[in-house]
Formats: sequence, C-alpha cells, structure tokens
Amino acid sequence: MWPMANQTHDTFEIDCPCCGAKLTIDRVLGIVLSHTVPVRPPSIDLDDTAGLLRAHEDAVEAKFRASVHAEKIKEDVLARKFAEGLKKAKDAPVEKPLRDFDLD
Repeated sequence: MWPMANQTHDTFEIDCPCCGAKLTIDRVLGIVLSHTVPVRPPSIDLDDTAGLLRAHEDAVEAKFRASVHAEKIKEDVLARKFAEGLKKAKDAPVEKPLRDFDLD
C-alpha cells in the first residue's frame, strides 16, 4: 500500500531549470502534483520602441534649442541684472561698512 501523500511533508517544491516554473512533487509517488507557470515579461514591440526613441530624440532636441536660446540672451539678462543692481546701489544710502572690530 502507498502511504497517504496528502501530508505537507510528503511534497516539495522545485524550480524547473528550463522554464523556471514552480513544480510541486510528491516524494512517495514521484509525480508532479502541480506546477505554476512563471510570469513572463511583456514582449517588446518594435513600433513602440521606435516611437519612444523618436520622442526621446525630440525631447533632447527641444532641450538643446532651449539651451541655445538661453545662451543667446544670456548677455541681455546679465546686463539687465547689472543695471537693476546698479540702480538699487544708487538709490540706497551710503553707509559706513560694519567691521568686526566695531562690534567690540
């Protein structure tokens, strides 16, 4: 007579070396009781990949154009900042600078 194989210690699980499925095997009978198919990653669609590459290239091109534009107007921006700082400096009252020695 075969012993009862429904006990949990009479089974063990292994991974299939070919496909990676989980196999539950009965120790006594030596048969596969169940198997779990591994989750497969989604297949890659070349049209989707090409679209992603085009979108990435467009984003890189847009960033490059923005940096070129920023570089072109950099001189004007710095000139305006300098003029604003000079205006604030002229409008501010002249004060004697505070030195550490004066604090004692």
